[in-house]
Amino acid sequence: MPTNGKSKADDVRYGRESPAADDSFTTEAPRTLGATLLRLGPGMIIAGSIVGSGELIATTKAGAEAGFWLLWLIILGCIIKVSTQIEFGRYTITWSQTPLKALDSIPGPRLKVNLLLWYWAIMTVLVISQQGGIIGGVGQTLAISRPLTSYGREYNHLQNELVNARIELKVAQAQGTQSTSTVQLQQKITSLASETAELREPTDAYLWAAILAIITSVLLFISRYSLIQFVATVLVVIFTIVTIITLVLLQTKPEWAVTGGDLVNGLSFRLPPAAERTDINPIATALAAFGIIGVGAAELIMYPYWCLEKGYAKFTGPREGTAQWIKRARGWLRVLQVDAWLSMVVYTFATVAFYLLGAAVLGRTGLNPEGKHMVRTLAAMYVPVFGPWAHGIFLSGAFAILYSTFFVVAAGYARMVADALGLFGITDGSEKARLKWTRIISAIWPLAALLLYICVRAPAKMILACGTAQAIMLPMLGAAALYFRYRRSDENLRPGRLWDAMLWLSLIGFAIIGGWALVSIFFR
Repeated sequence: MPTNGKSKADDVRYGRESPAADDSFTTEAPRTLGATLLRLGPGMIIAGSIVGSGELIATTKAGAEAGFWLLWLIILGCIIKVSTQIEFGRYTITWSQTPLKALDSIPGPRLKVNLLLWYWAIMTVLVISQQGGIIGGVGQTLAISRPLTSYGREYNHLQNELVNARIELKVAQAQGTQSTSTVQLQQKITSLASETAELREPTDAYLWAAILAIITSVLLFISRYSLIQFVATVLVVIFTIVTIITLVLLQTKPEWAVTGGDLVNGLSFRLPPAAERTDINPIATALAAFGIIGVGAAELIMYPYWCLEKGYAKFTGPREGTAQWIKRARGWLRVLQVDAWLSMVVYTFATVAFYLLGAAVLGRTGLNPEGKHMVRTLAAMYVPVFGPWAHGIFLSGAFAILYSTFFVVAAGYARMVADALGLFGITDGSEKARLKWTRIISAIWPLAALLLYICVRAPAKMILACGTAQAIMLPMLGAAALYFRYRRSDENLRPGRLWDAMLWLSLIGFAIIGGWALVSIFFR
């Protein structure tokens, strides 16, 4: 019998009858650290989607605009969401139920489905836009490193010369050098800026974006969980290591090193001084970044889907009041917690490294990654350390990290959208229909993102718009997590008071960020 006197109807409603909950798959949770590590995976898949556009683009852009002042907000954005992530996972293990079904069951206004799901649908459209910005970034990356047209090669050569000249001039100025060489650099920059301003944008980035979108569509249509997990893990690890090494080597350059004073300012919980340029709003950029760095609203909902696919709920078995079920549930919940916290360490290190690089190099040179030169500007972060090798190193890493995000988010959202089709009554909601539509949406998603990129052609703005939408949804998810904790949790799996305090702190933080995001939309 279920605990707390739950009826059979409640078990059906809350997911006990889900196909994922089957006695034949029950498995004892690992007890040793080594065995536990072998059962991890969902967190690294989420890290594969996290350490990408949020870190490489939104976080570095925030550093470029705000300097070191908002480091505290970036770190907070990574840490504060994990408790809500785990609470969603706890609910999944308890009820073997998908997150969208869980959100739909929360009391509140409905229009066929809970209004939370309608906002999620709006956010999903903006996530496709974000994916368009990401595939655009990947296209720009490959267009710079491997242009497909002769005009593209000429265009890249001139743009690279301009960015490198600006970096060289900044190094000379930081060293207090005033010589013939600096005057020549200034003249060269003026000449190149005038020359490149008249150039039309080459089509290479769009051609590469189209090629990759088609390849991804095919890969997602035929892929399995193990392939997605392997690709995400490898790409995240490689570029995280490269980024941290770059930041360490930057400390050997006095004019670029991150000083103790910089870190004190960054951790002082203060806002940056007003920007000199009126078209730059570093706080708005940082808040948009807050929505997608760490575990964003999209990843909070996506994470339990990967936990279901990994088998945590299936291994626990249908919810029942036996001692054996309680033991299994606690064991697999422990595995889930290790998975979530370990992935948090990975993406927090990467996020902080990207922010500090953006503040140390882009912020000091006045370079702001945006528009058609977004990727080329981001590559400037690596020039002080690697010189002529910077572009090759950065472009390889940028491709890995951006494509990893594109691949993983497309795969995760295909599962969510397929589930939503059943809730909205478009399909019959059966497991067979969900699996069928997961494959179909996996194939359509990359092509839809490509279409948006071609139409909008502003990758950084596309990504930040999605970040704002996710920031607005965060307080809704924080409140949902508290509802699951106090109204739907099994008494044998309930956390302690410290965990409750963390959930409440998360909700307060989410409410502040979400409210600020709304204000920034209506009172710009």
